[in-house]
Parts: sequence; structure tokens; C-alpha cells
Amino acid sequence: MKRKQEITSVRWDLALRYRLIETVAWWEGRLTTGHLMQSFGISRQQASKDINSYITDYAPKNLEYDKHLKGYVPSRHFKPLFIDDSASAYLHLLNQNHDRSPYVEGLALAYAHTEVLDVPDRSVRPEVLRPLLKACRDGLRLECEYVSFTTPDGETRLIAPHTLIFTGMRWHVRAYCEKNRDYRDFVLSRFRGEPEVMDDETENIREQDPGWNSQVQVIIEPDSRLKPEQRAIIEADYGMRNGQLVIETRGALVQYVLQRYQIDTTKVHAKATAQQIVVVNLDELQGWLYH
Repeated sequence: MKRKQEITSVRWDLALRYRLIETVAWWEGRLTTGHLMQSFGISRQQASKDINSYITDYAPKNLEYDKHLKGYVPSRHFKPLFIDDSASAYLHLLNQNHDRSPYVEGLALAYAHTEVLDVPDRSVRPEVLRPLLKACRDGLRLECEYVSFTTPDGETRLIAPHTLIFTGMRWHVRAYCEKNRDYRDFVLSRFRGEPEVMDDETENIREQDPGWNSQVQVIIEPDSRLKPEQRAIIEADYGMRNGQLVIETRGALVQYVLQRYQIDTTKVHAKATAQQIVVVNLDELQGWLYH
């Protein structure tokens, strides 16, 4: 069997197939060559070859062939190598397959029994994204027109972007703003026109961004007003350990973490069953919150 450190050097298209193999086998309980054929448009012979190479080269103890089910099933010793063991990979696969289903046959998965609430498709034009990516990649300054609540008619900004961020609802770019002389987040759908990449490199790079380079913890607990049995439910819901969920993040992303968990730090709900969770180290995070 190939050494584990060699997994990272697997050809990307083959790694995608191995991920599908593990995802379907682990969460569906049955893998066939048809899953690979339908997903990647490959022949049955190639699909069989991919499954065999996965077993032979990387995971000889993960899959067993079940003659009754006419497919591969996960063994008792199954340990995923190309995915984590959370449900996220499988649920994302269902979502992707659900999106594709009107156009292609898709995989024979359980997406007919799932429903995904789509987030708003924020308008992000390629004419905006291309120069932003180039500026991030090459460490260049960028001139753009940007609208905000304070400047709804738009104004010219000189920024030095370094990282794109998806909050779960919309895309931002983290950038140094020369107007504010600080690192800020800019919503991609609020750029107007076509940003122009400048020729000169910037000194305001990602390594100089204090908010980006500050590692912080957001510590969440069940609301103390809940009954013990109610707290136990919340702890299980969020996978808490010792009554806490500790989220490692960057200072610049604290606000988005709280938004994802629907925590409003400016008020406490009158009913504990409506509040459910609270941030216990809020004082430590004040410097990273928007006021």
C-alpha cells in the first residue's frame, strides 16, 4: 500500500473519484461502478479500475464486495482517507446532484428525499472577480468603484485585496483600504464597473493584516437558563464537549461566525428556548465586533 503522505500527491481527477468512492460507500452503504460512470462520464472498465486502484493502493481494508447487494460495502475497519467522517461531504454531494438533476441523469443517490434551502445568488460579475483574483494573487493595488450605505451613489476606492471570503450567504474580499487606512471587507456584489489592476505592488499584504493574522476562539455554551435536560439536547445538537463549543477562527471573521450561528450580541432573547446558545467570552471578542 502506498504511504499515507503520498495521498496528497494523487492526481486531482483521481482524488475526486476516490472522494466519491468513500462518500457513497460510507453514507449510502453500497457503491457500484455506476456511481463513478454517471458522475464522471467514464466507462465501466475505467470505473472498475478506479475502485480497484483505491483498494489496492490506498485502502485494502475499507471496502468489501457484497455479492447479494452486487456492490461494495464499507467494512468494519473502514477509515476514510480522502474525506472526513462528517455528514457534510455527503450532504454537499446530495445538494450538487440535486442542482444537476434537471439537466443530467445524475447519481442514484437519495437526493429525491432531501430538500436544500438555497441562499440568495448574489450578483458577482466575472469582470469584477477576474481583477480581484489577479490582485490577490500578485499582491497588486486595485482601483474600483464601490457602493455602500454611506455612499450609495458610489465612490472610487484604492484597495489592496488579499483573500476572498464566503460567509455562507455572500462573498467578500478582504483588502487594505487606502481611504480608511485599514483592512476592511468589501462585498463583491457592491463593486460597480470593472476594477482596474494597478501596476505597482502593495506593501499592505495579508501578512500585515492584524485582523487576519489574529487567531481567536469563539466559545459557545447553552443558555444557562435552560433546564439540564434541555442543555443536554443543545450540547448534542452542536457537538459540544464538556458543555462548550470552541470555534477557532480569525479576528476578522468573528462577526461572520456569530452570524452563522444566529447569535445577536446586542440583545438576549426573553425566552431561553428561543435564545438556546450564548457566547461566554464575549468581552474578549468586543474588539472584533462591528458596532
